[in-house]
Amino acid sequence: MSARQQGLSAGLVIGALGVVFGDIGTSPIYTLQTVFNPEDPHPVPVSDANVYGVVSTIFWSVMIIVTVTYILLAMRLDNDGEGGIMALITLLRRRAGRPGRRTALFLAALGIFGASLFFGDSMITPAISVLSAVEGLKIVQPSLGELVVPITAVIIIVLFLVQRRGTEAVGRIFGPIMILWFVTIGGFGISGITRHPAILKALSPTYAVQFLAGHFGIAFFSLAAIVLSVTGAEALYADMGHFGRRAIAAGWLWLVLPACTLSYLGQGALVLDDPANVAGPFFLLVPSWLRLPLVLLATAATVIAAQAVITGAYSVAAQAAQLGYLPRLRIAHTSAQQIGQIYVPWINWLLLASVLTLVFAFRSSAALAYAYGMAVTGTITIATLMFFYVARKTWSTPPWILYTGAALLLAFDLLFVAANLTKLIHGAWLPLLIALTAFTVMTTWQKGRAIVTAQRRREEGSLRDFVDRLRTDPSLTRMVPGTSVFLNRGKETTPLAMRANVEHNHVRHVHVLILSIETQPVPRVPDEERITVDELGYADDGILHVTINYGYMDPQNLPAALRLLDPARTEGELQLGQASYFLSKIELRRGDAPTMAAWRKRLFIATSFITADAAEHFSLPRDRTVIMGSHIEV
Repeated sequence: MSARQQGLSAGLVIGALGVVFGDIGTSPIYTLQTVFNPEDPHPVPVSDANVYGVVSTIFWSVMIIVTVTYILLAMRLDNDGEGGIMALITLLRRRAGRPGRRTALFLAALGIFGASLFFGDSMITPAISVLSAVEGLKIVQPSLGELVVPITAVIIIVLFLVQRRGTEAVGRIFGPIMILWFVTIGGFGISGITRHPAILKALSPTYAVQFLAGHFGIAFFSLAAIVLSVTGAEALYADMGHFGRRAIAAGWLWLVLPACTLSYLGQGALVLDDPANVAGPFFLLVPSWLRLPLVLLATAATVIAAQAVITGAYSVAAQAAQLGYLPRLRIAHTSAQQIGQIYVPWINWLLLASVLTLVFAFRSSAALAYAYGMAVTGTITIATLMFFYVARKTWSTPPWILYTGAALLLAFDLLFVAANLTKLIHGAWLPLLIALTAFTVMTTWQKGRAIVTAQRRREEGSLRDFVDRLRTDPSLTRMVPGTSVFLNRGKETTPLAMRANVEHNHVRHVHVLILSIETQPVPRVPDEERITVDELGYADDGILHVTINYGYMDPQNLPAALRLLDPARTEGELQLGQASYFLSKIELRRGDAPTMAAWRKRLFIATSFITADAAEHFSLPRDRTVIMGSHIEV
């Protein structure tokens, strides 16, 4: 049963609190401090008017982007219960008609760039989150400042080393830890408000409007830091399939939003009480004897935030591979109960190397903040644009309402994007470079894969003609007992391994299954819709084509899927327990044909080397798997 079908329960809400809100829930640690950072290239002076304006702008940014855009709007659009940019891409493919096909293709490409930005987010979040928490040691004892980077590096290394064990066991305590976190920051926020209760006036939007309109030269640049208050907003949408919209909305409205709001108000009151507190308002809210325990709790919360975005990167990479934008990756499922809990080794080690590089290169959360904001604003803007396009194709809402809403929300998002572009030379280039690199790899792989598929189709020849030849000229082969399974890309062409087996070995098994895998634009396919059988024109030759349908979040276990075959459709007993599996291994070579630029050909061939072993990916028995090679030029 999906989270959406389960409805609302305390367990789902607690689970959502532990997984979904880690990133956005730890934003109060560094947001206000970053806005008033005196080392910022465009510093915001500390004054009463600016403090009211900044706190008010933070609150209303959170309300507009998180509550309105994601909770109230985006989460009402789902792809069979799943959300996120990849879900929007599949909805675009499904809903776009022929008149709007060009627009849909452009938006789908934009969505891939948004997914690429998420990879940048996945690298920056662990670095900035853990750094910001450990930096609390400088508030506890300034002499400990030199230990911040080494301690952060150790925590991150340990975090990535334990990923292979999965999050199932640790996940049981994530929810309670985050509940304690939100109660703690909300409580200390209230204590801060008591020092200067007038800060509650910042809840009025008039202070945000006055700040933006009356001090636009200062306010515009401050948006590059204010956007840090909504980091993790995409996670609310992306994790909807695990917990359901109602559980996420309940956790946000009843605990996370109030706690974060109280923390921002408390920090603002503290700065109004003494402008010197702007150096670390989050940790200075608590008494000195409680600061070290708060640093430990903050570190635990930021590790959880990092964990959420790391597992999110695994999911995005796996979905991209299923949809044909990345090569087949080795994926380990770390939970027998939760299908979405996966571990992707190649992505894990890439992220570890990238995160450590960021920690040692930037050395502070404030320096990383300039890079972080660009990744966040870019992802949010693309998701908003795609949402309104899909909503226009899906809902019966009057167009003028959707266009008005889109104009207002996109104008707000684009204001943040413009502000972050002013930090381009100060770090905002980093997520754009990461995203551009990931986008280039994914689009190159998609195009190269299409070229290889077309070339294979020419070399493989017609499957129907090949079956006809086997039937009319029995001398081509001799029959041997048993079942052979050949993996193929469809039923139009002959598997290269099957053609080689017949033409060179002059042998075929009594039962032959030609197996194709179709990834549907839905997260999961039920077992009753998993298998489609085609007799290829003859009901007595023992040769069948079997299509196995998977969703883009389904594990692709072929022996388990074949057990779903109806014996009445298989022209005799197959004896799958002793079946032999034949794979065609393709060696790619760079040719002279003008299919792609030379550098893209080299990139495509280099990317192919990270392709996971097919036998392992499809859970094939090693002792009964035969690999036959060939080469193709691109």
